[in-house]
Amino acid sequence: MRSRFAASIAVAALVLAACSSANPSSVPIPEPLTTESIPTALQSFYRQQLKWTDCGGAQCTKITVPLDYLNPGKATTQLNVVKVAAQGDKLGSLFVNPGGPGGSGFDYAKSALQMFTNAVTDNFDVIGVDPRGVATSDPIQCLTDQQIDVLASSVVMSITTQQRKQLEEQSRLPAQGCGKLASPNYAYMSTENVARDFDIARAVVGEQRFNYLGKSYGTAVGTKYAELFPSQVGRMVLDGVLPTDLTLDGVTQVQALGFEQAFVDFVIDCGTHNDCPYQGSDSQVAQKLRGLFSDLDKSPIKLQDGRELTGAFARSAVLSYLYFPVTDYPKLRDALNQLVNESNAAPLVKLSDERSGRQSDGQYRYNSFDSYFSVTCLDRQFRQSTNQVASLAKAWAKISPTFGENLAWGILPCSNWPATAAGPAKVKIASSVAPILLVSRTQDPATPVQWAKNLQRKIPNSGLIIWDSQGHTAYHQGSSCIDRAVDTYLLRGTLPLANTQCSNA
Repeated sequence: MRSRFAASIAVAALVLAACSSANPSSVPIPEPLTTESIPTALQSFYRQQLKWTDCGGAQCTKITVPLDYLNPGKATTQLNVVKVAAQGDKLGSLFVNPGGPGGSGFDYAKSALQMFTNAVTDNFDVIGVDPRGVATSDPIQCLTDQQIDVLASSVVMSITTQQRKQLEEQSRLPAQGCGKLASPNYAYMSTENVARDFDIARAVVGEQRFNYLGKSYGTAVGTKYAELFPSQVGRMVLDGVLPTDLTLDGVTQVQALGFEQAFVDFVIDCGTHNDCPYQGSDSQVAQKLRGLFSDLDKSPIKLQDGRELTGAFARSAVLSYLYFPVTDYPKLRDALNQLVNESNAAPLVKLSDERSGRQSDGQYRYNSFDSYFSVTCLDRQFRQSTNQVASLAKAWAKISPTFGENLAWGILPCSNWPATAAGPAKVKIASSVAPILLVSRTQDPATPVQWAKNLQRKIPNSGLIIWDSQGHTAYHQGSSCIDRAVDTYLLRGTLPLANTQCSNA
């Protein structure tokens, strides 16, 4: 999930033994029992011939898909695709998605040798697809770089009547921009269409089965694919489960709780280091940081590039560095220390820019903001008024005093969305689907473990492995136990034992 606007010990002896054994050997992936019939209007898409070209140690191509699957002959769009060939004997192709909405599957796969274990890169062609309208796949544009900067600095805590009016006007920018600036793609960027695109991609690269590893929002794509094409599912890993059947405010409220706990965890960790910006008890440090953000709401810091570091900007920057404690906490701690004790806002702003893709020239590398709203507002119908969102903000501030109001106001743009929204629907996956592996952490601020448990109950023959740790997603994040279980499943199709949990040792 995007962070700025929607914008978290015990192990069985058998599991420990399994986690310490040698790399698993591979087992061929079975052919599908049946093949979904391909409508006549889609056959040309499923039969297109790809032309692969070398692209910096990988191979790249483009896949053409219908813009509207209900009217496939009317218009098309193209997907940018990259393949990193298996380093050893190829078992099959593994499609990957890093999350978002708005994350680049192309970039994720191109870094396969760093992002996946040797067991995966030795045995699979790793294939990344930028979803329709995202990054390099006919990217939509709804917002200018300057408008994104404005939205990032919107003051949303204890707002005055005038500030609320301004915020309401700013919240219309994504919808207005998509209606005026964007190509027609913005109305067709639903997760269902993305899943249908993946099935065409599966077919044209020559795979009978869809092998897939999706993280965060990528799990929603995988869930929808399993609903639409159950007999094509091969080996599917869903890491950091984002439910497809919850409303936008339902998802965001849970995340407000998750990130509040992550903030508390950061504060506790901060107190064990000399460079923590404040001294005192954990609760005192937390209150001082919240006070800092409130002060910035009232008196923003002028930045050299013309922007302002407001409280909303600072909260978003902090939230975006609560995903990965091991790597993020030291950076965040240092940036806050320099802000508090040296009046230097640059390090915190730099962290925020790095995570959001804002470059030194003020341009954003990809269209992650535009695509985030385009996907989210289509997938999760939200038509609440400004007054209703204000009520949400007030209620969420009680359960999440640091981020509740920010996150509540952050969903307001979807209330003005110009395209028809389908809204969330119940998950219905056929009992014939191949076993699917779900992965989670016990303390994931963005995709809590309960969401994985809920989805497991809805997917027949699925497995779940949990890592007792803090952070977002689990695979290739430092747990050999998790990596071993995922690799064993991908290579052999074997799910971990029920109730498997990995320690944080």
